[in-house]
Amino acid sequence: MTPDLTDGRYDRMTIALHWTTAALVAALWILGQTADLFPRGPMRTGMWSVHVTLGLALAAVLVARLAWRVGPGKALPAADPGLLHLIAKGTHYLLYLLLALAVGLGIANAFVRGFSLFGLWSLPQIGDAALRRPINELHELAANAIMVVALIHAGAALVHHYLWRDGVLQRMTLSRRG
Repeated sequence: MTPDLTDGRYDRMTIALHWTTAALVAALWILGQTADLFPRGPMRTGMWSVHVTLGLALAAVLVARLAWRVGPGKALPAADPGLLHLIAKGTHYLLYLLLALAVGLGIANAFVRGFSLFGLWSLPQIGDAALRRPINELHELAANAIMVVALIHAGAALVHHYLWRDGVLQRMTLSRRG
């Protein structure tokens, strides 16, 4: 698959991977914040199974994004000059770093705890149980940091769209070609 280079937008694959990442991050964060509000039992266990499954899906999407980006993905010229470009680029790198960190810590958390996925597949506990709390706390910290940086990222896109009216937001949306 080759990217569409006919307009100032990202290619369809980049757009799909971007919005899939955003949806997964939102769902994962909501599940992470609410699962323990339920009493111990099948509902809570099921929510954590969904959380782990979506986390693994996010890992796959991140690998796909990286492969697409270094491969045929469309790189657009910077929307902003100078300092704003550096801030935007730094924000993107920070998001990727935090996403990789959260996914890695989530996987480590599942290994250290031992985990049963929907009661169908069990991951035995591997590693020192004393690591559970610090790994979980770092995972939560990374997840919360992702949300903060993602909200700043979304806010910047809205500033571009509504205040500066420079078309930056349209670069990450599908065009309505006839």
